[in-house]
Amino acid sequence: MTALYDTIGIDYAQLRKPDPRIARQIHAALGDASTILNVGAGSGSYEPQGRALTAIEPSAEMIAQRPDTGAIAIQGSAESLPFADKSFDASMAVLTIHHWNDQAKGCAEMRRVTRGPIVFLTFDAGHKDFWLFDYFPALLTLDEAAMPPMERYADWLGKVIIDPVPIPYDCTDGFLAAYWRRPAAYLDERVRRAMSSFWKIGDVSEGLARLKADLEDGTWDGRFGHLMKMDALDCGYRLVRTV
Repeated sequence: MTALYDTIGIDYAQLRKPDPRIARQIHAALGDASTILNVGAGSGSYEPQGRALTAIEPSAEMIAQRPDTGAIAIQGSAESLPFADKSFDASMAVLTIHHWNDQAKGCAEMRRVTRGPIVFLTFDAGHKDFWLFDYFPALLTLDEAAMPPMERYADWLGKVIIDPVPIPYDCTDGFLAAYWRRPAAYLDERVRRAMSSFWKIGDVSEGLARLKADLEDGTWDGRFGHLMKMDALDCGYRLVRTV
C-alpha cells in the first residue's frame, strides 16, 4: 500500500520545520544516547545532531526530503524493524503512531531494538479543549479512533513518564495545533496540506466557511480572543518517555 505521505508529503519539509522549544524537550528525554533510531521519521524533524542516527520511514517522498545530515535512512515500517535486539541506545517516534497499522506491535519492536529510553511525541485524544474542534468536529472523532489512549503506552513499553508539551504561539512546526493563535492560517490550503488529519476527514468546506465568517465578524475573537494574550497553550500534545 502506498504510504500516505507519498501523496500528501509534497513541500512537507518546508511547512513542518522543527520548533526549537519542542526539540529541547525531546532531546532532553533522549539523554546522552549515542545511537538513536527514529521510527516513522518523516523528513527528519527533531533528530538530534551529533549522534549516530538511523531513520526508518515508509514514505519514499519523505525520505527524499531529508536534509543531508549523515543519518542512515531506510524505507520500512514500525511493525517490522530490520535490526537486531538492543541495537540502539535510544529510540524516538514523533507524531507518527496514529499512522501505524499495529501500534502494539510497533511499540514492541521499538522496545526490542532499544537498550535505553524510548520517546514518543504524541497527542492525547482525551484532551478536547481546543477551539479548532468546534469548527471541525470530525478531527476530534478522528483522533479518538487513531490515537492510542495514554495508558496504553505503559501496557506496551513498561513504566513511562508523560509530560505536557506546550505549543508556542509562534510554533514553526505546522502540525495540527501549531496555529492555535493564528486562526486565519487554517484557511490556507497550503498550510492544511501538511496536516494529515485534514486529508483524512475529507470535505472541510463547511468548517472553513464558518471559521472565515467568524473571523470576519468578530465572533471568533469574542469567543477565543483571550488566547491572543498567551505565549503557549496546552493543546493536548504529550511527551511519553520510558524510565
